[in-house]
Amino acid sequence: MLTRRIIPCLDVRDGRVVKGKKFQNIVDVEDPEVLGEFYSKAGADELVFYDITATNEARKISLEFIEKVASKINIPFCVGGGVNSIDDFTEILRKGADKVSVNSAAVKTPELITLASLKYGAQCVVLSMDVKKVDSGKWRVYVNGGRVDTGLDALEWAIEGVRLGAGELVVNSIDADGMKEGYDLELLKAITSRVGVPVIASGGAGKLDDFAKAVIEADVDGVLAASVFHYKEIEIKELKEYLKSKGIEVRL
Repeated sequence: MLTRRIIPCLDVRDGRVVKGKKFQNIVDVEDPEVLGEFYSKAGADELVFYDITATNEARKISLEFIEKVASKINIPFCVGGGVNSIDDFTEILRKGADKVSVNSAAVKTPELITLASLKYGAQCVVLSMDVKKVDSGKWRVYVNGGRVDTGLDALEWAIEGVRLGAGELVVNSIDADGMKEGYDLELLKAITSRVGVPVIASGGAGKLDDFAKAVIEADVDGVLAASVFHYKEIEIKELKEYLKSKGIEVRL
């Protein structure tokens, strides 16, 4: 049986972990290496770090925290935000990250996915998708931290991203982000039924059952969350025991 992953997400701005709602009202939380070490010891399966303003500020990702985090944890971690070139992949992986996440740059330069996949392997290339439902009832891909509508159909982009070489998708619902009312199961089901790579649910977790539903109903490979973990509303050990009780295979 496939083991499902619990993945805390750490949004980094100016070297600090922050959190907001629907990508707005950002508040300070903690140092990334402090939280990274805490989650590593608490039983997280992986970590994801996003430099959330790098793309919008047209700058490269801040790399200083990556080495610090790598020295403090013993689980895989992914880094994204402001990744625009194969050189960015190289630098981030050399600093100690296991995976690199692309979002805005992949939309702008889709061949970056292929180049990175060929050079480092698909397992290192994560396509992150910030998705919002529009008036037509379709889901569209947004970039620049959820600020810009690309016009891309999210389901078509998921399929294309995998075809180009992405080894994993992180699907983040902007509508659900930070609201703690559950993942967008309809969106997740639509994507997991169309691609053959791991899909990570992001945006909306608020209670234990939200995580279980994403796995059972949408068949996601991992569940990503931020504020419920940062503010200790849900402990990772507690979550894993709950999922296990629902018949979901997790690493205890």
